[in-house]
Amino acid sequence: MPAAVPASLPELFAAFNRLSVLIVGDVMMDAYVWGKAARLSPEAPVPVVNVSRTENRLGGAANVALNVQALGATPLLCAVIGEDQGGDQLLELLHTTGLSADGMVRSAHRPTTVKQRILAHGQQLLRIDSEVETNLNAEENAQLTARFEELLGRADVVIFEDYDKGVLQESSIQHFIQLARAQGVPTVVDPKKKNFLAYRGCTLFKPNLKELREGLKLEFDETDAARPQFEAAVTRLREVLQPESVLVTLSERGVFVENGRLQRTYIPAHLRTISDVSGAGDTVISIAALCVALGLSTPATAALANLGGGLVCEQVGVVPIEKTLLLKEAERVGLAL
Repeated sequence: MPAAVPASLPELFAAFNRLSVLIVGDVMMDAYVWGKAARLSPEAPVPVVNVSRTENRLGGAANVALNVQALGATPLLCAVIGEDQGGDQLLELLHTTGLSADGMVRSAHRPTTVKQRILAHGQQLLRIDSEVETNLNAEENAQLTARFEELLGRADVVIFEDYDKGVLQESSIQHFIQLARAQGVPTVVDPKKKNFLAYRGCTLFKPNLKELREGLKLEFDETDAARPQFEAAVTRLREVLQPESVLVTLSERGVFVENGRLQRTYIPAHLRTISDVSGAGDTVISIAALCVALGLSTPATAALANLGGGLVCEQVGVVPIEKTLLLKEAERVGLAL
């Protein structure tokens, strides 16, 4: 942890460069096939796509690593992939983008998660998912734990990036959080449904509204009239997980944050021309993690993360945040630390 919290936005963004972030969870590869569909197949009533180009991109926890890297910090990725073509291609992408593969475990018992999208005339026609959602076996989990323990000593903060693919499970989650707490390393969580209530004692817990409802098995709508039910859900979440802070993303309504002193802040979204919301959550958790590592106040952390999440929604596709653009925008709106 730094000796002093950065006092200005330029100091904060410069301090990002000194941080290392351990990201553990589900990595995946996003594969795209673009083409033209001018006729139907004679074999079935489906379009025939003549391929014009293909592209592979890093997804899941690996996209979080790209966001961390774009902000100037050093990402340390810890995950499990298959001994297959998808795994080879993912490792090649890590190398191409300058990301370390020191924390990657390869397994002969599970495939690399690959989501292949078929697109024509600007429209997605089909998505093909190659994946399993079963928990790691004992050998795989032992290897992942060993890599995590090796990398933890180099980390200023840990991000749990959970997509319910089985790499993270309750026993390992608790072990990792306890190891981090013992070394004074904060932990921030981007949860999904299966392990939602497994992250007891984390530093910052960041669900979206849908995940909060599903994880707690509660029903309430998204209107201002439902604010008491929403805040009651956050209180219930805090009772179960006992995190230091809770940050809930509220889509077009911005974010909500509650700190360890139970101070609640609603931060509205900035007006944007939304092109694509894909990957916004990855940007939010990346910014929040760096701010937590530097000891920034919870409202300021939420405000900057909210700003970054909105900025990437102006871009088409899953893209990492642009650091200089984020700093310029934070200065423009007068964001206070």
